Amino acid sequence: MAGPHVSILIVAYKSRTHLPRLFDCLDAQTCRDFETILIDNASPDGTDPDLVTQARATQFVANATNTGFAAANNQAANLASGQWIICLNPDAFPEPEWLESLMAATERYRDVTAFGSTQILDEDPTLLDGAGDVYHAFGIPFRGGYRKPWPSDLSDGQTFSPCAAASMWRADIFAQLGGYEESYFCYCEDVDLGFRHRLAGGQVVQVADAQVRHMGSASSGRLSDFAVYHGTRNRLWTFIRNMPGALFWLLLLPHLAATLLLWAHTAWRGAGPAYGRGLADGFKGWGKAWQARKAIQAKRNVRLMDLARQFAWSPLSLLKRAIVLRQITRP
Repeated sequence: MAGPHVSILIVAYKSRTHLPRLFDCLDAQTCRDFETILIDNASPDGTDPDLVTQARATQFVANATNTGFAAANNQAANLASGQWIICLNPDAFPEPEWLESLMAATERYRDVTAFGSTQILDEDPTLLDGAGDVYHAFGIPFRGGYRKPWPSDLSDGQTFSPCAAASMWRADIFAQLGGYEESYFCYCEDVDLGFRHRLAGGQVVQVADAQVRHMGSASSGRLSDFAVYHGTRNRLWTFIRNMPGALFWLLLLPHLAATLLLWAHTAWRGAGPAYGRGLADGFKGWGKAWQARKAIQAKRNVRLMDLARQFAWSPLSLLKRAIVLRQITRP
């Protein structure tokens, strides 16, 4: 008997209060050809999924230790039987036609192997939480349109990489790429995977009608020391590992300059020490990142100019967190 077409991967950590709403949203999907794999990543007692919630998942695994968002998603992907896998955060609540819209997109764009969802800010549905992950040429990723008014004319387009809060990957491509980089633990692992996908010649389509309402940073806090530390460290590693050839040397100084400016901004907001620790550990890990770079760049299957066209280059796009969607190309 054939398995489900889609496997939805949910990694929970201190997410007990969000999971009932999430499963209610999944029960309401107009497309029913999916399984759910729920990994509890060693939530403290009282914040782990209750027995009723566990039973609502097709598969449930309770990890003894917190392995990190990246590793737990890879773990869930290894248990999946679907042709497509979807990484869905516990605080990302899909609209009823979300999965149907993603499946329709796979028919419209048959050569595309990764898709992103339109993320709507849960606390204010007139604002976006993100319309795809943008990668600025200076090595700074950001969610396009974050906390900006939701444009009425938003349509499908190419984004640099899909935000892991509600991203869909063809399962064989996710496996070929090696999944998320587990040394990241969490934060920026989706951009790193998206970058490697781009280097391999892949495309990503952001699907306007595939909509989820997202709370964002529900378990870690948006400007917590944890989020700032991991985001800073992993952003540096992503640049070292993935920025290819001449572009690396051309953009290294702008990347370092942007990193220092962000440090000043983060310090002004009260999280400077965590940023400094993340930057220090990022440089300590330069050697391992450089070794990984060699293997990643050996598999590059895209021209530098074609890759560069997928970056955002305007400083204003970075400052404004602009939506950056490119035309969808056909083979």
